[in-house]
Amino acid sequence: MDGIVTVIAHIRAKPGQESRVRQVLEKLLVPTRAEAGCINYDLHQSQTDPILFVFYENWKSEADLEAHARSVHIQSFRKLADEILAESVEITKWKAIP
Repeated sequence: MDGIVTVIAHIRAKPGQESRVRQVLEKLLVPTRAEAGCINYDLHQSQTDPILFVFYENWKSEADLEAHARSVHIQSFRKLADEILAESVEITKWKAIP
């Protein structure tokens, strides 16, 4: 895949874990934004259903995104996922249409 890679990651907290999930996800912001190739890494929480979160991300390349997936902070998050998330993170990749 050439050029900028956009990622939308849908995250569903277990009921009652919304605050903890938000705290865990917020801790990913600073280290991820400092990674090579990160253009933006924005976290959103649903206004109508607080168990739903979305990351909207843009990366300079697929290689940068792959490095992010291997980062220590993302690996640490994955170890917590079963405990705090209702289901696996749904990750979709997008490309802009000029």
